[in-house]
Amino acid sequence: MCCPMKFLDQAKIYVKAGDGGDGAVSFRREKFIEFGGPDGGDGGRGGDVVIEAVENLNTLIDYRYQQHFRAGRGTNGMGKQRAGPGGADIVLKVPVGTELLDEDGETLLHDFAEAGERFVFLKGGNGGFGNAYFKSSTNRTPRRANPGEKREERTVWLRLKLIADAALIGLPNAGKSTFLAAVSAARPKIADYPFTTLAPQLGVVAIDGAEFVLADLPGLIEGAHEGVGLGDRFLGHIERCRVVLHLIDGTQSAIVKAYRTIRRELEAYGAALDEKPEIVGLNKIDAIPPAELKRKMAALAKASGAKVFALSGATGDGVKEVLRAMRVRIGRAARAEEAAEPAAPWRP
Repeated sequence: MCCPMKFLDQAKIYVKAGDGGDGAVSFRREKFIEFGGPDGGDGGRGGDVVIEAVENLNTLIDYRYQQHFRAGRGTNGMGKQRAGPGGADIVLKVPVGTELLDEDGETLLHDFAEAGERFVFLKGGNGGFGNAYFKSSTNRTPRRANPGEKREERTVWLRLKLIADAALIGLPNAGKSTFLAAVSAARPKIADYPFTTLAPQLGVVAIDGAEFVLADLPGLIEGAHEGVGLGDRFLGHIERCRVVLHLIDGTQSAIVKAYRTIRRELEAYGAALDEKPEIVGLNKIDAIPPAELKRKMAALAKASGAKVFALSGATGDGVKEVLRAMRVRIGRAARAEEAAEPAAPWRP
């Protein structure tokens, strides 16, 4: 049995475009040719650095073991006006949803939002002219050629933000992995201790003839934005989600505190995560007496200011109602995004 692929959502890499080949200085020396002339060929063009977003890839793990990438250098020109071959391009394949950032880790250079998208990040250098290029009526024997163009090198960051329609958030042991396993074919690790989920997990959910992608994120704890626990490094994956499902473990006593802890961490992270549409779910209701459940539902509804869904990922109680609410919210958010997009300019 093979080991599962490890998840890596950011990588620092060095890339360099290919330099152009040098032009050649050469003269014809052929039998029966009375007057030889310049015949040095041009150098070949250097290869480009191309980054391409591909499907069926959801990790940057390939860039953990190799961080240096150089496109091919153009070949120097040769005699008999033979131009040097161009250098080979280098194509870096990344998952859809990857951001290309400058070395400072903040300046966005490109966002790969669609499969098949190709971005020529660094262009190869032009090849130098051979001396045949410089021949003129006043200079029949030029003895100079241009060197190939030198190209730049860059150190950049690749940062992956998973493209999912909805995200599961909550404290550790809120039952997020159990919920994901119950509603999709994903098989996350499930155990009765915290931090069983160490990396985001994706699953495809089907409900009422519709499908959407659900991401299970590692649990947050108080102070996550300051690096406590697993920190908030995985919260960036929520930025592309349309809806957040906030699960609270109903078996604990301080459910309101648990809810507010996660809300504070979303607000502290920024990027308007605390403004995303939220569905609140009180989980593990199969282990809560009816009277206590009623009291906790009322307290959580008052704290969140929203409808609270009662559910159990283990038994399936209330799960379909939550999924239907998510589907409706996702569709509503998608329509709002489409309406907000600027219309294409009219052309006669």
